[in-house]
Amino acid sequence: MGDDGSAKEDTVKTAMSEKRKHKVIIVGAGMAGLSSANHLAKNGCTDFLILEGRNRVGGRIVSIDMGPQKIELGANWIHGVLGNPMFELAMQHGLVSIINIPKPHKVVAATEDGKQVPFQILQEIYEAYVCFLRRCEEYFLCQYLPPPDIHSVGEHINLEVDLYLNNVECQKEKHLRRLIFECLLKRETCITGCHSMDEIDLLELGSYTELQGGNIVLPSGYSSILKPLCDNLPKDNIILSCPVKRIHWKRKAIHRMGPAGTNARDTIPEEDEDDGNESDDSDRTVTEVPVAGGQQADESSIASVLKSSTANVLVECENGTVYEADHVICTLPLGVLKEQSETLFAPALPQYKVESIDSLLFGTVDKIFLEYDRPFLNATISEIMLLWEQEPSPEDGGDPEQRLKDSWYKKIYSFSKVSDTLLLGWISGREAEYMETLSHEIVAERCTDILRQFLKDPFVPKPKRCVCTSWKKQPFSRGSYTAIAVGASQDDIDNIAQPLYSSPHQSKPSVMFAGEHTHANFYSTVHGAYLSGRTAAQILLTPDSPQEIVMESDSSDLSSWIQGIALD
Repeated sequence: MGDDGSAKEDTVKTAMSEKRKHKVIIVGAGMAGLSSANHLAKNGCTDFLILEGRNRVGGRIVSIDMGPQKIELGANWIHGVLGNPMFELAMQHGLVSIINIPKPHKVVAATEDGKQVPFQILQEIYEAYVCFLRRCEEYFLCQYLPPPDIHSVGEHINLEVDLYLNNVECQKEKHLRRLIFECLLKRETCITGCHSMDEIDLLELGSYTELQGGNIVLPSGYSSILKPLCDNLPKDNIILSCPVKRIHWKRKAIHRMGPAGTNARDTIPEEDEDDGNESDDSDRTVTEVPVAGGQQADESSIASVLKSSTANVLVECENGTVYEADHVICTLPLGVLKEQSETLFAPALPQYKVESIDSLLFGTVDKIFLEYDRPFLNATISEIMLLWEQEPSPEDGGDPEQRLKDSWYKKIYSFSKVSDTLLLGWISGREAEYMETLSHEIVAERCTDILRQFLKDPFVPKPKRCVCTSWKKQPFSRGSYTAIAVGASQDDIDNIAQPLYSSPHQSKPSVMFAGEHTHANFYSTVHGAYLSGRTAAQILLTPDSPQEIVMESDSSDLSSWIQGIALD
């Protein structure tokens, strides 16, 4: 085996927790995982272990320093105040100043030839657009049916736009207004997390619940909210840089009679649950999935360990370490489940779960930060909207790959000021994925060209630094956040959230799922992830006989009480 072998063994040893058997293993130290762990610890259960693939906690929450301020590479805002546990946590730990003075917000919109649109036109179109979007949400709430052949939010809004613009006589005026609508639809893809609003199911748009109170920025960076959560956790309970390879769970086979009285099995051959008093003459293993070579712990040995173990689940890590647990809370993002759901679980996930994982959308939204030595934008302007001329549609032929290469940057719908010397551009979908393949220098050059063109100013400086995110490329996220695709529904979110039991009479599930993709109303948000993690922990804490459970302070304060009151 040589030196390499012993080195490998050393890394396995360092990644090993002192103890191999735990009551609960939490896969992933993003908001859902930290929330689960926090809730367990607060209720006196510290026999848990968090396994995190990255070398840091926080998942899709990551703030870095850029110049004098913090910038958010991932989650940007606390969405809403009333009944939002993230806002309450931030308040409790002094992370938000309650005096949130809105900055003067002046948005300008410019066309490719550098002409600025009169503000009243911008306002008129924005108000119409918001009205169209609200109408889309009503289908979910009111249960009435859209026009035939209209299945997506994009189709519905474009129908409304056409009707609206029919009243505009002048072709030039009509064209300009259409460009503003197009820009707002691009913005919506970044908010929703998709490539095009044509992908988003019309009947499900209203399933997302918006909390009142606007978007709150944490001055100390969103990552600052991770500290109070981690402070409650024993230091040794989190293992970083330890990606999970496979989750082996016990599943009792269901016997049923097959055709002509043969004994058909409902599941992959696997062991019967051992009641402890029957002699075990079965040679069935937990799973018979073919295994790639070079694996340290082979399937059959894991199967026999699980068979003889009192644990319900064995978690096998990439480094070869195997942990045993009574329960696993899996908080891997939907993007990772999409990529690995076939191989990640043994036995495989039930078909209904796999179908729901496939049918939901996990889009890519990336940010481009441009840092300058000196301010160059007019001090009163807070954002410049880019009204690109419309692209020829894919139906017009041409090579889509080539079109992506030539015009990916036209998906950037605006640049907004984070500070006088820092601009932020957003990009989504296939264009964002393409941008992730480019160097930051190329992106910075392209953005400089765009600003010079739209501002009609050849002297716009080059940025001294450009930082782009790459959420699709990241192996532990594989995208940004969840959206409900055409044909999918809230039921798919509920399906993914369904726990797995090792046997029908088991009182607590073996494998549970948490994360923003498992919250039917708050998908795509940090508070959705937080609440889903807390719920998973709560299920494990709830005793079979009722007794008191310590909930967090947010259940006794005013805001959760107000939550019960309908707000306009």
